[in-house]
Amino acid sequence: FFSSKSLWFAMGSAVSISAADLAAGIGSTILAVQLLTPADPLGKTWQLIRQFRKQEKALTCNSNVNGGIDEYNRLHSADDADERNANYKSLVNSYYDLATLFYEWGWGQSFHFAFRHPHEDFGESIRRHEHYLASKLGLSPTASNLKVVDVGCGIGGPMRNICKFTGADVTGLTLNQYQVDRGNELCEADPQLGTEKCRSVQGDFMRMPFKDSSYDAAYAIEATCHAPDRVGVYSEIYRVLKPGSVFACYEWCMTDEYDSNNEEHRRIKKQIEEGDGLPDICHTSVCLNALKEAGFEVLDARDMADDDYGAAKGGKPWMLPLMPSWNPLTQRFQFNWFGYRMTNAFIYMLEMLRLAPKGTVKTQRMLQQGAFGLSDGGITKTFTPMYLMVGRVPAPPI
Repeated sequence: FFSSKSLWFAMGSAVSISAADLAAGIGSTILAVQLLTPADPLGKTWQLIRQFRKQEKALTCNSNVNGGIDEYNRLHSADDADERNANYKSLVNSYYDLATLFYEWGWGQSFHFAFRHPHEDFGESIRRHEHYLASKLGLSPTASNLKVVDVGCGIGGPMRNICKFTGADVTGLTLNQYQVDRGNELCEADPQLGTEKCRSVQGDFMRMPFKDSSYDAAYAIEATCHAPDRVGVYSEIYRVLKPGSVFACYEWCMTDEYDSNNEEHRRIKKQIEEGDGLPDICHTSVCLNALKEAGFEVLDARDMADDDYGAAKGGKPWMLPLMPSWNPLTQRFQFNWFGYRMTNAFIYMLEMLRLAPKGTVKTQRMLQQGAFGLSDGGITKTFTPMYLMVGRVPAPPI
């Protein structure tokens, strides 16, 4: 087998390609993607550059991106999760200060995974995944009178979709102020919503800024994995829900396939933690037991990654967008060895031209390592981003 360097050398020996030819080829590819697909790379890149200009002014973790990524990497330098758990607010805030721009640029407004049924595109799968979770909340046909909380809302993509789907009033909670501001900006830009119907607020889900028994339902989508203590975060959700209300979530977990004595499995777990702002990743059983300990009656619990998504007829697994491809018309191109280097070179160029803050290259590399871990975790089935749990606050006896 050729190494990546020897393969590149062999290709260079076989075909003489000038810099002008290479630039023309890359330009043609970008133009083809722009004109022939809905990807809009030029529009999204321009949006990314505009957001870069605002990023350092909005940082909450550090005075600049470079300092933020260095402190983040320091917290992840130890194998022991104790310091990360103790400093979870700093860890998570640093991560989302640094990562939110890249998430929105490369993934969209909903920061989560979903498998794809046959003939379903990426956007449809994301909305269906959100709507399915919302359907577990047991909201009545008069949901417009009900209040729902999104625990760990990001920039509010799921919140806006679920608000439209159910008609309920939805409040999103996130620790990161940049995400609050960006989420509310997007709510106001949606002519169907505005912040009257759904909005983001800043707060720590370990100590929510809400009164007891103030919400009719709650959900969390791949968010409570950032908590240093699952019993603690589920207990807070329990506290703010009314009796009889339902909480539904998708959790990031290690599965029964994970072996802590397997070096490859430990590498996967560590890459996911480092690349995704996690103090530690729990086993599915830890999360389920924590939900029970918090007081919830468990209505449903299963790993949805094991669901039948029609793979034999063209369905796609959840980790497919992170798996390498040599098709330059997909964002998966960045995960092959050449695309990885090209993406980093592009970000480096933006940094050198001062269109992106110093430290952006290190941030991108951190995120790409997380993507490699997630992809391998899905392939080996040692990790799932969609462990479904549905719990109900017991209703008082009649």
